[in-house]
Amino acid sequence: MSKIGFYPGEILLPNCPLETWSVVACDQYTSQPEYWRKVEELVDGKPSAAELIFPEAFLEKVDFNEKIAQINESMRDYLQRGLFASYPDSMIYVERTLHNGMVRRGLLGLLDLEEYDYRQGSASLVRATEGTVLARIPARVRIRENAPLEMPHILVLIDDAEQTVIEPVAAQKASCQKLYDFDLMMDGGHVSGWRVDRGLYAVVADALSALADPAAFAARYQTPDAPVLLYAVGDGNHSLASAKECWENIKEFLSPAERETHPARYALVELNNLHDPSLRFEAIHRAAFVPDGDGLVAEFEQYAASRQGNEPPQTVYLLTREGERAVTIAHPERTLAVGSVQEFLDDYLDKWPGRVDYIHGEEVVRELVQKGAVGFLLPAMGKQDLFKTVICEGALPRKTFSMGEACDKRYYLECRKIR
Repeated sequence: MSKIGFYPGEILLPNCPLETWSVVACDQYTSQPEYWRKVEELVDGKPSAAELIFPEAFLEKVDFNEKIAQINESMRDYLQRGLFASYPDSMIYVERTLHNGMVRRGLLGLLDLEEYDYRQGSASLVRATEGTVLARIPARVRIRENAPLEMPHILVLIDDAEQTVIEPVAAQKASCQKLYDFDLMMDGGHVSGWRVDRGLYAVVADALSALADPAAFAARYQTPDAPVLLYAVGDGNHSLASAKECWENIKEFLSPAERETHPARYALVELNNLHDPSLRFEAIHRAAFVPDGDGLVAEFEQYAASRQGNEPPQTVYLLTREGERAVTIAHPERTLAVGSVQEFLDDYLDKWPGRVDYIHGEEVVRELVQKGAVGFLLPAMGKQDLFKTVICEGALPRKTFSMGEACDKRYYLECRKIR
């Protein structure tokens, strides 16, 4: 059997109303703190995952160390109160009804961090699909390093055109124990989950092993010398990278035997099939907050006109309070428009003050433009060539695509002990 790196484990579910327990990923609505204040109102006084996360909308607005201490104390309190039911040696089959009515099917389990390398040029079984911003990792490591629990918002992709891994589990869900079935808050849709035991996991393991077979992999992508890429991180790469760093810090003090079983070696993630019809790649737009918006616009137009590359033309929509217009980069040097825009913004912010936020949804960009931002609307990337591109070219520019809109991101629900 080929190495597969994805396993059952002990999963915890809270014994409390899940409608107020489950909240969206902490890296969403980063320029909309009013969203998170509404969440605080909804969960006030109730056990909630909101007490166990650090929304990025507040990262620079509250005392960092105090907030981390509160998170860890809340985790310990929930554990001491016996809030969680334990499901040992399990996976969870998940169905998430999205805002458009489509159902995303996933499989929750433990990903082996020994098989993951987020660095550019990685040849590991698990790889980042987009560039990792190293500056974002230390703060997340600080949040995780002393936490007794983890909660996943990480979505990991497999390229399973024949639907051999997750779909057979879906076909047998009626014979599985249903664990939850409820509506998510704040327009998050609906989620249901069924326990997958060891017997059904054997089907999953065999299918993953077949996908990871080196000969089959080489034939699938026409890459005879490339190392196997079985899992591509779709959402939550910085959280997974932080888990990896925490594990690297821990394992140097462990014996070889301890390294095999230590809970921090694994991260709880949801596996999705790239070919699931519900899975659509959405563009991640840019909103630049700078003192001189007119200067930024003028420099971008100069940048667009000055490129001398050989890639096909790229069109970006530039938004200001005065309106929006198309700007075409006739001879781009980057393969994707997002790469061209990110290159420009990185260079601009090296010279001038300001910041960039990464936005899901055109309407949110337009709202921020009315508050003074300069918006860049970008085209969406097609999902069909994702694996081949990562195999041949490495990670894409950071924040290239999003798997759905903000309200469709994974909500925190299941937990796992990592200490």
